[in-house]
Amino acid sequence: MPYRTDIAYLYDGSFEGLLCCVYESYYQKELPAMIFHYETVQETLFPVKEIVTDVVAAEKVERSIATAISKEALRLCRVCYFSHIENKEMAILQFLRMGYRVGPRVTSMLAHDVVRTVTKAAQNVQGESHFYREFLRFSEYNGALVAIIEPKNFVLPIIAPHYCDRFPSEQFLIYDKTHKWALVYQEGKRSLIPLDDLELPEVEAEEAQYRALWKRFYNTIAIEGRINPKRRMGNMPKRYWAQLTEFQETGIEDGSGAGK
Repeated sequence: MPYRTDIAYLYDGSFEGLLCCVYESYYQKELPAMIFHYETVQETLFPVKEIVTDVVAAEKVERSIATAISKEALRLCRVCYFSHIENKEMAILQFLRMGYRVGPRVTSMLAHDVVRTVTKAAQNVQGESHFYREFLRFSEYNGALVAIIEPKNFVLPIIAPHYCDRFPSEQFLIYDKTHKWALVYQEGKRSLIPLDDLELPEVEAEEAQYRALWKRFYNTIAIEGRINPKRRMGNMPKRYWAQLTEFQETGIEDGSGAGK
């Protein structure tokens, strides 16, 4: 029986919801022409089927990926899901369908467009996550630490364990200005919450002094004869500079501050 292809899936935008799309595709013998979520609804001539997120079905698909394909395939799909690439849902679905056919070796089939797309997207997310473990500056506001990031990919879920382990006794907030989400950590518990905007109070004198000291330290240890702007931009891409204290004129823009 041929798979139905003249249909589009609408899901809630969660990874569990996407796994439910995979579940629906297999059990209803459908190959959707497109998959999108509520915030990215697109014009389509195909009938739209709303896929309700079912935790049980999602867990079933997750287990099947790990056992029938590999744990590495599951990791690639999960990380790719956080990427900013277009049509990532369709890429993940096609990758999994191929994986169910060929098994664990799918992750090494980089000559195939779908495998290469998912793998490169996952690598891009991991690379950006690494930068945000290195290039993130906290400022203190009323006893809490606050940092702002502007990533291309949705890296908050990936960097969250790093900062929660690093500052287990602190209260902090990392605001993703691009995706309008925030990681909040307090009393040993972390949560991701949607946040359209972040308004911060004026910095206190002590925080302003920390920023000034950090900039002075940064400028003092620089060796003028060895300054290499091109190499610096290679190691610290320029798009991260807006939220780094050492590259700000006044040290108080956008809530970034000296590293804690």
